[in-house]
Amino acid sequence: MNLIELIELVNAKIVAGNPDHRIIEKAFCSDLMSDVLTIDTDQLLLITGMANVQTIRTAEMADIHAILLVRNKKASPDMIKLAKENNLVLFETSISMFHAAGKLYTAGLKPVY
Repeated sequence: MNLIELIELVNAKIVAGNPDHRIIEKAFCSDLMSDVLTIDTDQLLLITGMANVQTIRTAEMADIHAILLVRNKKASPDMIKLAKENNLVLFETSISMFHAAGKLYTAGLKPVY
């Protein structure tokens, strides 16, 4: 799935990065960044409600290049700056984590587990 499709499916807003030509194959939902660090897969979307700089740092360490903030969480200016510095694409949506995951799964995005 390309990230442009994701925007349409979950009514997301891009707050950092450029989604053009980026492909994601799997998604992982978590608000526990320690769980995110256990994932070792490519082309992964992180779906989370944790809107803080630690989320960006965790994605950087886990080699994740796309993050979807759910539940109407807003990225701080520091998050946006750090996402841009690390070439991450950062999205926001008002829908719940469950709703976002369901829509993306139905559209063909695979789970990690």
